[in-house]
Amino acid sequence: MGVDGRLRAIVALSQAMAAAPAARDAWLAAARGACEALGGSFAALSLWERDLGRLKVLVNAGERVAGEEEFPEDEAYPVHHFPEIAEFPHERWTGGGAKAWVATADGGPAGGVTGTAADAGRCHRRVAALRRRGRGCCVVAPIVLHGRAWGELYVARPRDAPLFDAEDADFATVIASVVAAGIAQTERLEEVRRLAFTDPLTGLANRRAVDARLDEAIGSHRDEGAVVSLVVCDLNGLKKVNDTHGHAVGDRLLERFGSLLSVCGARLPGALAARLGGDEFCLLTVGPEADDVIAVAGEVCSRSAELELGEGVACGIASTGDPIGEVRSARRLFRLADAAQYRAKAARSREPVVAGRDGAVIRLADAPAPPSGDRRRFRDAPPPPDPPASPSSA
Repeated sequence: MGVDGRLRAIVALSQAMAAAPAARDAWLAAARGACEALGGSFAALSLWERDLGRLKVLVNAGERVAGEEEFPEDEAYPVHHFPEIAEFPHERWTGGGAKAWVATADGGPAGGVTGTAADAGRCHRRVAALRRRGRGCCVVAPIVLHGRAWGELYVARPRDAPLFDAEDADFATVIASVVAAGIAQTERLEEVRRLAFTDPLTGLANRRAVDARLDEAIGSHRDEGAVVSLVVCDLNGLKKVNDTHGHAVGDRLLERFGSLLSVCGARLPGALAARLGGDEFCLLTVGPEADDVIAVAGEVCSRSAELELGEGVACGIASTGDPIGEVRSARRLFRLADAAQYRAKAARSREPVVAGRDGAVIRLADAPAPPSGDRRRFRDAPPPPDPPASPSSA
């Protein structure tokens, strides 16, 4: 590949990483782009997990052999097996001296490649891996991010292909720099997304995240009949805690209840625990049966009553697994759960109120909403009267 071809390859790689919607897509774009740019048959991107002392393979692209998954869950190698990464002098990282090197299946560097880790005989594990997987040579380029070794880019060729040379190693170094820039951008975007969908005080999801997930869940309910349940909790006594002990103590109560909600919600596979704002929280589930959700909500009520501060929670539940009528929108399910939560608060109930098992909740949810559209509208109106007792119960 000539200079123009390599320039086009760099541009294509940069564009693919910039267009990636998530980190995994960016990793795959990096590996595929590097593989094509270097004329390889296989490429992998690995992360140095310093806390675990290992190189974790994030993605394998190209011609994979048995045992190589595209996005492996547990493919990792002790970093001391690869001292060329772990022991690279820090001052050379920060000074831009992180150069790619080449290893071949016969155990030596390719022609014209000098000053590499392979020259020092430090790539024996890579050589063994090349032989084991039927490959002829590889080029390894350290990825440096913020002046530190982030991981490595690995590109291999089959046995019958030409060996990587010094020019390839230099080009791999350039590619690794482009990949590092793409990873930095991806990490910034991921952090922005995380902050956009996370409550900063409790670490739970926020209302924006709930709205997005609930819209998807209602779609699954309409298309596949999935059971969707929403538990809305109002933390009682927060204002009293704030007025008596100060907002710092009130914040600790919110944090403690958020942790409690997360722990209890973990019993429901895939549950999303969220703080809607102020003293309101929720659990959203897709799949678990209504009775399972009610049992967990009951645990939330009982455990919250044991917190040192506050006065427990008022908890309302709406589930498509109960007879609540047709639910075609997220707004409808929220309205039902909110009405149930209002009933629980008005009655000072220590147990959850369930929309499909309390006739007054359905009527309250069906009542006209005030023009403001405030979700807390049920606080401003008295609950409808309970239905008259049937003759059989008189």
